[in-house]
Formats: sequence, structure tokens, C-alpha cells
Amino acid sequence: MKASEKLLADTLLGDEKSVAEGLDMAHMQAASVLTYNDENSLACAVGLAYYSARKDYRIIRELPTGRGFADMVFLPLPYSRKPALVVELKYDKSAHAAIEQIRERRYTQALEGYSGEILLVGVNYDKNKREKPHSCVIERVEKS
Repeated sequence: MKASEKLLADTLLGDEKSVAEGLDMAHMQAASVLTYNDENSLACAVGLAYYSARKDYRIIRELPTGRGFADMVFLPLPYSRKPALVVELKYDKSAHAAIEQIRERRYTQALEGYSGEILLVGVNYDKNKREKPHSCVIERVEKS
């Protein structure tokens, strides 16, 4: 639970390196050897890694946006003062490509009725990099 709380805090602080390391650890612990190298396995690991976020967020997987599906969206609950998060997961591409997809497909428009800060979180898993297979890019945007 402490690791989950730290991961959320690191995400909200924009600490990309710590988020990548936390997701790397979560992915190794949550995924089986047989399914480790697929995006769905990574999505399940991310959902488990952010388990503590459920006290402040409603977490939606595969949110339809009209121009695709956002992999994960964290909508702050009414009493929460935290920003929304739009998380896009990639496999053997780049975390920057995930951010570009969020922007190009306008995933933030799916947050109907929400105004305020949104963190765009791009996560990539690269099976060919043994030391640091996960990378993360976090950008802050404002929705009015």
C-alpha cells in the first residue's frame, strides 16, 4: 500500500523517473512470465500499482473518447482536490508517443464536465532494455 501511495504522490509531483521505476517494480510483481510482454498485462499492473488512488479517484479503463480509447483515466471524486489523470500505455514505442496519442486523439475532451488540471501520463514498456524497460513522460494541461 505504501508503494501505491508513493507512486501516486510521485505522479502528482511529475517525478517521471520514480514513476517509471515504480511501474517497473509493479509490472514485475503482478505479471506472469507468460503474459509479461503485452499491453494488457501492463495495464493490469498499472491498475494494481495505483490501487491506493481509489480513495480519491474513479479509475476507468478504456474510456471511449470518440477518436479512440484512453487506456486509463483517473477522475477525481467530488471531494478530491487532485488533478485528473489520462494514462496512455505503449509497448516497444516511447512514452512521448503515448503523450502524442493523447493529444492527437484529444482524449481530454472525453472528460465532460471536468475543468481544472489534467496530468497526461505516457508510459512505455520496452522489452529490449533490460535495465530500464519502463519509461514515463508526464505533462500538465489545464481544461476549462
